[in-house]
Amino acid sequence: MKIAVIDYGMGNIHSVAKALELFGAAIRVTNKKSDIAACDKIVLPGVGAFDDAMAELEKQGLDLLIKEQVRNNKPFLGICLGMQLLLETSQEAKDKKGLGILTGKVVKFKSQSGQKVPHMGWNNLKVIAGDCPLLKGVVSASQVYFCHSYYPEPDDKSVIAATTDYGVEFPCVLWKENVYGVQFHPEKSQVVGLKMLENFVKLC
Repeated sequence: MKIAVIDYGMGNIHSVAKALELFGAAIRVTNKKSDIAACDKIVLPGVGAFDDAMAELEKQGLDLLIKEQVRNNKPFLGICLGMQLLLETSQEAKDKKGLGILTGKVVKFKSQSGQKVPHMGWNNLKVIAGDCPLLKGVVSASQVYFCHSYYPEPDDKSVIAATTDYGVEFPCVLWKENVYGVQFHPEKSQVVGLKMLENFVKLC
């Protein structure tokens, strides 16, 4: 099993790769299109700004490659910003559109009493889609680690596999066919996050 972790200068690339390696996957950290296309699965991590991330993907031609690979039914996992890039637009973006693999937008948390932005630290999952392969063995109230100011708002609510409450109940796991996205950092989420990465490695 070969998994490409896309290195476009915008994420915790190596910590994600090391976590995936725990479950026997051969990991290729790369931005080479031929390497990515040759792998069985793709992971897109991401930390930083939406515009900068899309600019890098477009500059390297990786945006078109990702969409092609997803159309070919290759399992894909977007993490944090990497998940937000799956949608069409973001309130953070000044001039860039997202990949548009999922319809919808990315919105910013509104400051509320007692709620700091960014949302940083541990919070509970509420599992919506118990049949989501990524969430096999993960139950509601499991805690995962977040660090973000924006969250996804998909048009099709059926793609929401789990949510989290932070003043507003927001989607934190998205799932549509071979495409998965998580707003939190599974590589920093100890046993629960590692279970999700194991599930991704073991996907058929």
